[in-house]
Amino acid sequence: GNHTLLTEFILSGLSSRPELRHLLFFTICLVYSMTLIGNLLICTVTVHPSLHTPMYFFLRVLSFLDISTASVVVPKMLVNLLSEDRSISYLGCVTQLYCVVFLAATEWYLLAAMAYDRYVAVCSPLRYSAIMNPRACLSLVLLSCCSGKVVAVVQTAWVFTLSLCGPRRINYFFCDIPPLLLLSCADTSRYERQLLSATVLVIFMPFCLILLSYACIISSILKISSAESRHKTFSTCSSHLTVVTLYCASGTLIYLQPKSSNSQDAKKILALIYTAVIPTLNPLIYSLRNKEVKEVLIRV
Repeated sequence: GNHTLLTEFILSGLSSRPELRHLLFFTICLVYSMTLIGNLLICTVTVHPSLHTPMYFFLRVLSFLDISTASVVVPKMLVNLLSEDRSISYLGCVTQLYCVVFLAATEWYLLAAMAYDRYVAVCSPLRYSAIMNPRACLSLVLLSCCSGKVVAVVQTAWVFTLSLCGPRRINYFFCDIPPLLLLSCADTSRYERQLLSATVLVIFMPFCLILLSYACIISSILKISSAESRHKTFSTCSSHLTVVTLYCASGTLIYLQPKSSNSQDAKKILALIYTAVIPTLNPLIYSLRNKEVKEVLIRV
């Protein structure tokens, strides 16, 4: 009955070793700069009239989400690496958690929409323009955003209705669900079951839909007589599948065992991958190795 209500939190950061602070700062700063430059280039280049196709429309939205995800987490992390004051207000923590969950969930649903786009392009090429018309593409993006918003509101509200009684130090570099659950002085087993259901809904269901789409795509690719066409089609799809695998691996390992305190350092690395590293890799994996994008980029 003597629990103290928390009004702010202290983020412990990536590492407790002071000698690594400057090295981590410059490394993460470089990665963040590459994220901004690469994704801004994609957002700029894909506006070109020759790239007005559904695939590049989805890539533009994906780049915007990547910039947003990195910007929600990385700047605060960089400040904390050089500052002795690593506090974040209660409202700031709520806002950061909401934004991270919203962007992550939206990106998952968008990746599923992109898989559907590739499925239609490969398996129904003659009907592609009719099915993936601008209205349908916009509807898929809006549906992804609305689904992400619902997930973020539910998860954020549920976490912060728990009794968080301390300590106020969060063993993480941003406000996320697993480290916040460790601060709860109440029984969180019910919430952990709910989080497991949310993980299945947000990660595994889209992942299964993506795998189903790619099973149909691979079946269609094997029927293509031209080896060059098979290679080109498979290259486009393998890029998308690479990103999906990275997201799925990091997301499931973090959220399937949210209160596993002995693996917090491993979870920090996984969280760094999906908040900072993957947004940097996306432009390289998806677009900058694409011949059409490189040609437009050179002209621009």
